[in-house]
Amino acid sequence: MIAIHVTVEGRVQGVGYRAWVKREADAVGLTGWVRNRADGSVEAVFCGEPDVVRAMVEACQRGPSFARVSRLATAMCPPTAAQTFDVLQTE
Repeated sequence: MIAIHVTVEGRVQGVGYRAWVKREADAVGLTGWVRNRADGSVEAVFCGEPDVVRAMVEACQRGPSFARVSRLATAMCPPTAAQTFDVLQTE
């Protein structure tokens, strides 16, 4: 099990990005969270099997159809104890 923290910049708020991330993460069995940031970016933590997490990070580079990702940064992090994938409040 691995965990990756992702920060996504571009046109990623107001286009259903968080809802898309939640659907995609739930579909492949990842745990973690996603939230908007006050600076206009979206951040997420994906926890799960390495191949599944890496595939999710790659999918985040594209995002939903109305999103335009200009930058995606990743960092390994400790896995969370979460049992689900949640949408958190904006920070």
